[in-house]
Amino acid sequence: MRADGRRLRNTDPMYRVAAHIMDKRVDSMNMITIDIPYTPMQNYVNKKRKEGVSVSHMALVLAAYLRTMAKFPELNRFIVNKKVYERNEVAVGMVVLQSLESHEGTMSKMYFEKTDTIFDVNNKINAYVNENREAPENNGTEKIIKILLSIPGLLTVGVKFFKFLDKYGLLPKAIIDMSPFHMSLGITNLASIRTNHIYHHCYEFGTTSIFMAMGNLREVPKRKGGEIIFERSLPIGVTMDERICSGSYFATAFRYLKKLLANPEVLELPPEEVVQDTCK
Repeated sequence: MRADGRRLRNTDPMYRVAAHIMDKRVDSMNMITIDIPYTPMQNYVNKKRKEGVSVSHMALVLAAYLRTMAKFPELNRFIVNKKVYERNEVAVGMVVLQSLESHEGTMSKMYFEKTDTIFDVNNKINAYVNENREAPENNGTEKIIKILLSIPGLLTVGVKFFKFLDKYGLLPKAIIDMSPFHMSLGITNLASIRTNHIYHHCYEFGTTSIFMAMGNLREVPKRKGGEIIFERSLPIGVTMDERICSGSYFATAFRYLKKLLANPEVLELPPEEVVQDTCK
């Protein structure tokens, strides 16, 4: 029993075998681009702004992902030491630039519930960004980095020790909470620095199974009424560890994500049901 998850022993045999054949996360990374129609999202943002509520596109994407995770719980699995685990929390990592003019950033994690609404998510993101910009020295990740760099040689020994503990499920929860490598999802908005979407690596150390990178808006060709039109879209580069669930499961989940963002109003209420992972 790990501090951050519960081992699943009755998953599909194919994926238990895959964890041995592809024993490194870099071996098992698949990538896909999801083009989210931009107009419904922007219309919702404009509507809320007129009501005096500022909602970000990042909050919309993240709220939709949490709602998707509530329906597709296997998205919150991870692999460590060839074993499959169900994560017992929803932790999302995001880099925050110290200022709009600075190239230096800091990264830690936000914690969510699968029942969070768009307003809950928006408030948590705003609080996270403000906290990391106003007092980055209070960031747990920054603290542990400073400790590891304080003594010559400690970084090398410390990281190897952490990796050993993590491999065998012995890493203390306090360290996991400070680690930016142990998370349900890594997400970044590269459009904020005017950059196209990328396929961000999922770290070998830690438990990150999925990373999403939003990029500059683009026009995507689409057939409508017998003709080709160009639809303004928000592209998201997704990197995923294929060992946590099947390709068809990922595909169905991401179609549901797009459906939610086509009608963001549904994110204002909690989900009617939170599906539990059926494997034990």
